[in-house]
Amino acid sequence: MVDLPDGLARFNGASPEDALATAMSCAAVPRWARDVAAGRPYPDVAAALERARGSAVPFTDDEVGAALARHPRIGQRPTTVGRDAEHSRREQSGVGVDPESARRLEEGNRRYEDRFGHVFLIRAAGRDAAEILAALEERLGNDPATERRVAAEQLREIAVLRLEGELS
Repeated sequence: MVDLPDGLARFNGASPEDALATAMSCAAVPRWARDVAAGRPYPDVAAALERARGSAVPFTDDEVGAALARHPRIGQRPTTVGRDAEHSRREQSGVGVDPESARRLEEGNRRYEDRFGHVFLIRAAGRDAAEILAALEERLGNDPATERRVAAEQLREIAVLRLEGELS
């Protein structure tokens, strides 16, 4: 018998409601969360992540929109409570923001929201402020359809990384 990581063992043994809540904390996309929870029990983390990736293609525009509504602006800490807010705080903790970068992020967020009508979403984990600012500037040049696809891909990356953290 293979020993499972504690997170995966908890997820596999959780009630349907608790498994759904865990998945929803990774991405507020009910269809995706139900599919990931329904795939239990998983033999290993890799199998769960493979299901999560597959279920996230494609996220619909409506699903992306609903998930974006729950995400804080990049560079700003979430003010809500809950596991999804904890994920955001942890992901953005590595984005050391000096006053000039903070000003540029705030300005860029405002321009982005004016242009696209939703928050700028990027996988912050593993990126510093300079990388995020460069991506923000580049993506401001996208047309709305292209940007929606990019935001959906970023949401997929975030969801899978968060699930990996929950299960590992």
